Amino acid sequence: MLNNAFSRFRFVSFIEGLSYLILVFIAMPIKYIGENPYPVKIVGMTHGVLFILFMLVLFLAKSRYKWNTGLTFQLFVYSLIPFGFIIIERVLKNLPKDKKE
Repeated sequence: MLNNAFSRFRFVSFIEGLSYLILVFIAMPIKYIGENPYPVKIVGMTHGVLFILFMLVLFLAKSRYKWNTGLTFQLFVYSLIPFGFIIIERVLKNLPKDKKE
């Protein structure tokens, strides 16, 4: 499943995106509505590590598949948006075959 840089990037993008959703839609409301900051500390740190991993695999995929800077920047910007990992997946599916194999 994770035997190449492209599939690793897709996997990390998905996991990082889910961690972002958990942070924004579960941990943050618990912090501000439930007045319990502990979940944000745990989920926030986990998301931070996953975001750094996302950036690493993004640049590894960029160098491996010779993606241009515009595409790389576009994928980075989508990673900053909640549910952006879904857009990233759509962009990756529409890439030409030579940009993902």
